[in-house]
Amino acid sequence: MDVSVTMWATTIGVLIALVVADFFIGGRKPHEVSIKEAGIWTAVWVVLALLFGGFLWWHSGGQPAGEFFAGYITEKSLSVDNLFVFILIMGKFAVPRIYQQRVLMFGVIIALVLRAAFIAGGAALVTQFSWVFFVFGAFLIWTAWKLIKEARAEEEDEEFEENRLLKSITRRFPSTDGYRGTKLLVREHGRRLITPMLIVMLAIGTTDVLFALDSIPAIFGLTQDPYIVFTANAFALMGLRQLYFLIGGLLKKLVHLSYGLSVILGFIGVKLVLHAAHEAGATWAPEIGIPFSLGFIVVVLAVTTFTSLRASKKAESAERAEQADQAEPAKLDA
Repeated sequence: MDVSVTMWATTIGVLIALVVADFFIGGRKPHEVSIKEAGIWTAVWVVLALLFGGFLWWHSGGQPAGEFFAGYITEKSLSVDNLFVFILIMGKFAVPRIYQQRVLMFGVIIALVLRAAFIAGGAALVTQFSWVFFVFGAFLIWTAWKLIKEARAEEEDEEFEENRLLKSITRRFPSTDGYRGTKLLVREHGRRLITPMLIVMLAIGTTDVLFALDSIPAIFGLTQDPYIVFTANAFALMGLRQLYFLIGGLLKKLVHLSYGLSVILGFIGVKLVLHAAHEAGATWAPEIGIPFSLGFIVVVLAVTTFTSLRASKKAESAERAEQADQAEPAKLDA
C-alpha cells in the first residue's frame, strides 16, 4: 500500500485528536464508569474502526481493508486476554474505581507510543531480512503451545508480579503511602514524592509492551504494511479502556478464550512459516490469503465465545445445585 508522508501525518493527527477528545469528554473528571457509558464509547470506537476500514477500501481496495480488519480483530482479541492482567494490576495496587479509567487511559497511551517503536523496528527487519518470518512464525507457534499449557494448568490464584523496571523505580524513588487524587508527583515535607498513580500507570503501559511481543509478530503474519499494522494496533488499543469496564465482569466467563487465542496464534505462526518458505523459493509452500485468514479468525472467536458461555452456564448451574444440596440438611437439622 502506497502511503504518503501527508497521509501518515494526517492519520497520526486524527488519532491524537480522537485520544484528546476521549480524554476531555469521558476521562478528564475522575468517576466510576457506568456500563452505559462504557457501552456507548466501545460502540463509538468500533464504528470508527469500521469507518477507517471502509476508507482503506475506498482508497486502496479490498486487500488493504481486509488486512486491516483481520489485524484489528486479532489485536482486539489479544487485548481482551490482556484485560485479565489489568484486573490483577488494579487489585495489586488497590486503585479506587473512580481513578481506574484515568490509569487505563494513560497506560494505553504509553503502550501505544512504545508499540509504535516496536512496529517500526519490526517493519525494518521484515523489509531487510525475509528469514525473520521463520523466527516470528516459530515464536507464535511456541506462544500458542504455552497458552494451551497455561489454560490446562487452570491457575486460579494468579497474582501480578512487578517487573524489573517497576521494582527499580519503587526502590530508588520515595513514594506516598496512598493516592493523592490523580496526581503523579507531589511535594510533601520538603521532598518530591511519586504516587501510586504513577507506578500503576507504568505497570499498565510496560505490561502491555510485553503483550506486544506476541501481538506484533501476529499482525505481521497478516500484513507487512507498517501503516496497517500501526492503525490496527491503534484502534484496538484506544477502545481498550471502555472495554475494560464493559466486559470486566464477563471475563471470568470466557473460560475457553486462551484456547481460542492459541489456535489463532498457531494458525498465524504456520501462515508465517509458509510465507517465509515461499519467499525462500519453496514452490510447495502455499500462500494463505486474507479472506481465509479473516474468516478463520472470526469463526474461532465465535466458537470460543459460544463454548465459553455454555461451559460457564453449566458450571454456575452445578454450583447452585451443590449449594442447594448443602442447604437442605441444614434445614432438616433446624
